[in-house]
Amino acid sequence: MKKTWWKEAVVYQVYWRSFYDSNGDGIGDLEGLLSKLNYIKELGADVIWLNPMYESPDKDNGYDISDYYKVMEKAGDMQTVERLVSEVHKLGMKIIMDLVVNHTSDQHPWFLESRSSKDNPKRDWYIWKDAKDEKEPNNWRSYFTPSPWEWDVKTGQYYFHSFASEQPDLNWENLEVREEIYRIMRFWLDKGIDGFRMDVINLLAKEKGYKDAEDPYDLSYLGNNPGIHEYLQEMNREVLRYYDIMTVGEIPFVTPEDGLLYVGENRNELHTLFHFQVADDMRVWDMLRYKEIQKLWYEGLKGKGWNSQFLNNHDHTRQVTRYGNDGKYRAESAKLLATLVHTLPGTPYIFQGEEIGMTGVCFEDIEDYQDIAMKNKYREQVGLGEAPDKVLRDLQPLSRDNSRTPVQWDDSENAGFTKGVPWIKVNPNYTVINVKEELKNPDSVLHYYKKLIALRKENEVMVYGDYDDLSEGNLELYIYTRTLDEVTWLIVLNHSENINKVNWPEKLGVRDKELLLWNYSSMANDESDSKMILRPFESRIYQIAR
Repeated sequence: MKKTWWKEAVVYQVYWRSFYDSNGDGIGDLEGLLSKLNYIKELGADVIWLNPMYESPDKDNGYDISDYYKVMEKAGDMQTVERLVSEVHKLGMKIIMDLVVNHTSDQHPWFLESRSSKDNPKRDWYIWKDAKDEKEPNNWRSYFTPSPWEWDVKTGQYYFHSFASEQPDLNWENLEVREEIYRIMRFWLDKGIDGFRMDVINLLAKEKGYKDAEDPYDLSYLGNNPGIHEYLQEMNREVLRYYDIMTVGEIPFVTPEDGLLYVGENRNELHTLFHFQVADDMRVWDMLRYKEIQKLWYEGLKGKGWNSQFLNNHDHTRQVTRYGNDGKYRAESAKLLATLVHTLPGTPYIFQGEEIGMTGVCFEDIEDYQDIAMKNKYREQVGLGEAPDKVLRDLQPLSRDNSRTPVQWDDSENAGFTKGVPWIKVNPNYTVINVKEELKNPDSVLHYYKKLIALRKENEVMVYGDYDDLSEGNLELYIYTRTLDEVTWLIVLNHSENINKVNWPEKLGVRDKELLLWNYSSMANDESDSKMILRPFESRIYQIAR
């Protein structure tokens, strides 16, 4: 396995509009990020992933881009971006940006031209189809709406959108579209950014013929279609191979076998990927399924490709609420989940606020939510006659706004995020959970993250070590080793509210062990060297003598 900087990196995701507001308009901005760079550096992160800050009408929080060469006024300006890149590099970190090229905004000049007439030169830059029996061309659904087809009165055709109607999909079969995207990529790489997180990159190629789906609610027909690998290999030939960068693809609907086609080291496509088998298959924690997913991906990519590890991001509910215990054992389970993410094979990602154990939120009114996907789904279901209160309760747990509430910096008004009115409400628990309090407490989640990341930087076994699950079939315990050359580490996790007695793994024999990190303020008195007593959500990392 080839060693590279991006495999060894720890990535910190900045959803800038909720990170820190520097000018009091209630929206986080790039100046706010600049003012907090030392915080990220001191945490130990190597790479900042910055969510979209391009010019946008902001219908989907920046994922509807109207100009790839300009910066959204809410975020800042081009000079601020250039200064941000420079300051990040001065601190010895790197920065990657979102690349959103499956679709644009419906306000992008390309689309305005495309929809102006059927014979416009840019008509074929997007996907247009005639009606079928005076209805949509097929029975597909989009991520955000009941149909991916929007009728255009002026030209008498439907255009295709995988997401909101304000986000028309580009036609990647058109060479001019691809060449223009490559120019955009070079523009930003030449400004010094260190790579891209590629938004839904496996959706670029569309299913030929646009035939009706047997199950329109299974959206897998939107991704991994013939032609996608040719597009990505062309992108690599034309752009990526000329820069020392990191590329990570957001790739839903993939198995390890599919994933290897995107990130295989001999494929000349992408470096690594986000798959969504955990997020899609596990609405709540499922230990057996999680272990199965980890094993399949480890075996599928071992020695041939690279994985990413994450449990939450700007699209997925905060991990301590969804997969841990955000009540009595919030701190302990937040640390346990951190241990999990940072000791399993792959590059670990931290979503802003995760490092202080921020939790999900339940707003009482649909109007308090900003998530366009959730609001569209709410309107659809209420329109079908379902009770509004029930619909709201059902949608709350996985709303994207769970992870988009402002970072909680201190216990002052609005959690120290802004002096204005925040664009989205702050989680009410900010008076208890905030960076200021975490910094004061040596046993805090934040200080644990710092120790965990430092351990990874100092020990290659956490990055390149072989993985072996010693706890298959156990519903509460996750016990595994990472081994590199003569170094073996044992990770022991009690992912439950119960006290568990654990026998020392027979596979390791009777050997000396050194406890490197644990997530309680004090160690329990183990009954003997051959047995461990694990408290609720306790995690331990041991180094085993050879």
